[in-house]
Amino acid sequence: MFRKLLRMWVLLRPTHWLLLIALCVLTCAGYWLLWSEVRFEHAAFKPLSKLTASGSTLGDGHASPADDFDYDADLVVLYNRVPKTGSTSFVNIAYDLCKLNKFHVLHINVTANMHVLSLPNQIQFVRNVSRWHEMRPALFHGHMAFLDFSKFQIAQKPIYINLVRKPLDRLVSYYYFLRFGDNYRPNLVRKKAGNKITFDECVVQKQPDCDPKNMWLQIPFFCGHAAECWEPGSTWALEQAKHNLVNEYFLVGVTEQMYEFVDLLERSLPRIFHGFREHYQNSNKSHLRVTSSKLPPSELTIQAIQKTKIWQMENDLYEFALAQFEFNKKKLMQPDNKHLQRFMYEKIRPK
Repeated sequence: MFRKLLRMWVLLRPTHWLLLIALCVLTCAGYWLLWSEVRFEHAAFKPLSKLTASGSTLGDGHASPADDFDYDADLVVLYNRVPKTGSTSFVNIAYDLCKLNKFHVLHINVTANMHVLSLPNQIQFVRNVSRWHEMRPALFHGHMAFLDFSKFQIAQKPIYINLVRKPLDRLVSYYYFLRFGDNYRPNLVRKKAGNKITFDECVVQKQPDCDPKNMWLQIPFFCGHAAECWEPGSTWALEQAKHNLVNEYFLVGVTEQMYEFVDLLERSLPRIFHGFREHYQNSNKSHLRVTSSKLPPSELTIQAIQKTKIWQMENDLYEFALAQFEFNKKKLMQPDNKHLQRFMYEKIRPK
């Protein structure tokens, strides 16, 4: 019998050999799949209800930890205020209403009024804002450049707001402020006290106090902490400032429309800004800081300043911010301009 089988094995054709090999392979594969099913069936898998740490909403109704975030209780607004844009008037409304609205106001005081934080202070500041839960809700404010929190592995970033002003108006205001002070602290002697040269005379004499380079401030405040941001006339800095203004700021208003700025904030973030409109209109905080003596520049001075590259770039940012602000105001209302815009959910399926 064995000899007959051996003789048949030797006489098999090549095609028969291939069929026999294929049969062996399929048999082995079947045994492997059967063994795999048994192994996986007895594996120690965790049930889906215990996988909430994965960060997604599960089918059994359990929510991810991110859904526990309380947007009102944990609200943090960061106002990196540009000097001489009306920021003192705005901030003092916050100080008047913080106790009533139950939020905290914190002033960021940097050594020597420096607008850029050192690397160690960047880390420390970001951690303070992110972890100081006892201070929330909070409005942080100070004269510092934009700081990108996403560079520091922060999950919840603060909501940035700011104000901009016409660049020449801001420069003229600051020029006379350094000489005559304001009505906010009238007895404080400023560093240029006693210098009675007008802004027009300063421009004619080409003195450093009225150099257009001194207007280079709103662009770097929105650009940030990069070295190029603080190079007067940098095209890259202007483009970065515009990018941040659109992508990183919740709202940027203009000094000339302070009430509208306050109005939008109160409608959008009432947890902090509730009552700001009425307080701004009816209190003495709407023009809290007025320069004691200020002469408007002559037409010749205005023309000379407007020919400079620095003014043109700063004005470019101002006009860009103004267009965004006007857009936000317009979209607040329905097309009839009589009713607030609303939205609703409908056609929800399955029923």
